Amino acid sequence: MEKIAFLGLGHMGAVMARRLLAAGHPLTVWNRTASRAEPLVAAGARQASTPVAAVDGADVVITMLADPEAVRQVMGGPAGAAAALRPGTRLIDMSSIGPRAVRELAGWLPAGVALVDAPVMGSVDRAATGELSLLVGGDPDPVLKILECFGTVTRCGPTGSGAALKIVLISSVIGGVALVGEALALADTLGLPEELVVGAMAKGPLAGAVDRAFAREAHFSVALAAKDVRLATDAAELPVASAVLGFLTEFPELADEDLAQAAQRFRTRTGGHRVAEAAPPTDR
Repeated sequence: MEKIAFLGLGHMGAVMARRLLAAGHPLTVWNRTASRAEPLVAAGARQASTPVAAVDGADVVITMLADPEAVRQVMGGPAGAAAALRPGTRLIDMSSIGPRAVRELAGWLPAGVALVDAPVMGSVDRAATGELSLLVGGDPDPVLKILECFGTVTRCGPTGSGAALKIVLISSVIGGVALVGEALALADTLGLPEELVVGAMAKGPLAGAVDRAFAREAHFSVALAAKDVRLATDAAELPVASAVLGFLTEFPELADEDLAQAAQRFRTRTGGHRVAEAAPPTDR
């Protein structure tokens, strides 16, 4: 089986790397905070001390890093891991970094190294069960079996198109979660019970956003959500997304909390649970 190097063991990366081990792949892992690799080493992975050491001899390299800057630090420059890849290696970038950063990453690769961008939709709960949705740019066929360890593959087009679709989809999800929080704040003000409002929204077009706003087994930090929305607003003029970004960065104490906590904070930040006064009659 292919020798795989996996770089980045955050909440998502650690769970995804474990699935590769379970599938029988020889796996080398690296993470900036080395202690995060310990459970995987106990399960059979080899730990590398640097990204360059991790990719040495790998047939496939997978990056699951936090943002474009993290990808630059790990992969870029003459001392980065990209320069150390040998011809024939296949690089799968599963980070959410947007198409511009994917093009930058492609420019660092030596001749003969193929790049697939495959960011994912879904959180740690779906990663653990192999039910992620993979948005793949480039040719997935040579690494299809590896990708299918994580979930369902959607072919998006040329390299970078998966990263582009990810930003479109995730900014929509984040905006929907914020909208649910705002709707609940309005319902509180109007004196409507939560059960009634949530039940009604769950039967309509906001059903997915309602599920995410009340998720308990997922973990997608507010900081990462803000990063993804910022990628969208950097790419186009998006007034609604810009407003959502402003809200996500308004509460730095929530940076490491799941996105669902942001929805609850949005709901309560103006006091919440206030019953609106009856509007006076108007002459017509």
